[in-house]
Amino acid sequence: MTRAQLTRTGILRMALGGGAADPLLPPAEGGGGRRTPFLLRALRIAVVVCLYWFTSIAMVFLNKYLLDSPSLRLDAPLFVTFFQCALTATLCLGLSLGAACGPPCSSLPTLRLDPKVSRSVLPLSAVFIGMVTSNNLCLKHVGVAFYNVGRSLTTVFNVLLSYLLLKQTTSLYALLACGVIIGGFWLGVDQEGAEGTLSWTGIFFGILASLCVSLNAIYTKKVLPVVDGSIWRLTFYNNVNACVLFFPLMLLLGEFRTLYHFDKLGSPSFWGMMILGGVFGFAIGYVTGLQIKFTSPLTHNVSGTAKACAQTVLAVAYFEETKSLLWWTSNLMVLGGSFAYTWVKGLEMRKVQEDPNVKSSEGNETGV
Repeated sequence: MTRAQLTRTGILRMALGGGAADPLLPPAEGGGGRRTPFLLRALRIAVVVCLYWFTSIAMVFLNKYLLDSPSLRLDAPLFVTFFQCALTATLCLGLSLGAACGPPCSSLPTLRLDPKVSRSVLPLSAVFIGMVTSNNLCLKHVGVAFYNVGRSLTTVFNVLLSYLLLKQTTSLYALLACGVIIGGFWLGVDQEGAEGTLSWTGIFFGILASLCVSLNAIYTKKVLPVVDGSIWRLTFYNNVNACVLFFPLMLLLGEFRTLYHFDKLGSPSFWGMMILGGVFGFAIGYVTGLQIKFTSPLTHNVSGTAKACAQTVLAVAYFEETKSLLWWTSNLMVLGGSFAYTWVKGLEMRKVQEDPNVKSSEGNETGV
C-alpha cells in the first residue's frame, strides 16, 4: 500500500459508488453474455488474488530496501518517493500515447497537461504528497513486520472524518470494531517499546499516513469531476503536481547534497531496483482494480486483511525476528478489528440495498 494509494482509492470508490469505468480493466461479468464456467471463474479469481498479494507484498519489501537498507545507505526518502511519482506520470503518459496503437490501450483517455486542471487538482496533490511521504517515512523507521500496525488507524480516521466533514454517522458495531483496532495499535506500540525496537518517529508518521489516506479518499471524491471522473487522468495530474512540489522539499531537506555524495548513484543495480519499485507501485492500482472487478469490494478488503497477515509473518521470518505473544496479539487485534469493520459495513450496505429506509432508522438508533 505504500505507493499507489491514490489509484487504489480511486478505483475502489469507482467500484463502490459508480462513475466512469476504468479503461484498463475488463467489464464486469453478468451483463447478459454467456456465463463463464465455475472452474474457470474460480481459477481466474485465484490468479488475480495471488497477483494482488505478490505485487503488494513485493512493493513493501522493495520500498523498505530502498528506504532503509544497510547495504544501500541512502538517506533520501523524498527522492525515492519523487522518482516513483515521476515514473507513474511517465507510465500514464506512455499508456495514453499507446492508445493510438489500438487494443489493449484503445480506450484510455488522451492525456495532456492543462494548467487550469492542474491548479484545481493541487489541494489533493498536497494531501497526496503528505500521504505517500508519511507512508514511506513510516516504513523507513519501523520494521516491515510492524508496518501494518503502525499505520492501522486509517479506518478510525475514516469514521472520524466522515462524521466531522460529511456528517455521516457510524453504527455501534462498526465503532466497536474501531475500538479493537485502537486497542491493537496501542498494544503493538507497547510491545515494540518492550522489545526495544520502538521508533516514535515511525509511529508519528504512521498516524499521519493513516490521516492522509482518509483525507485523500475524501479529496479524491471532490476532485474527480474536474477530470471528468477519470482515475487515470487524475493519477497523471496528481503525480505531475507532486513531482513539482517535491523539488523545493528535497532542496530544503538537503537531499540533493545527499545524492551528490551517494556512492551508488551510477550503479545499474540501484536504478534497476528504483525502477522496479516504481513499476510495482504503479501496478498495484491495476491489480487492485482487477481484484475488485473479479470479486467484490468486500472480498477485496478481506483479501487485503489476509495479505497484511501474510506480510507480517513473512517479514518476521525473513528478518529472523522473535516476537512475544502479546506482540502477535496486537497484530491479531488490528487484523480482526479491520475484518470485523469490513464485515459490518458490508452487512449494512446489503441492508440498505434491500431496504433504503434502514439507513435512517439505524442512524437514529445506534449512530454516534
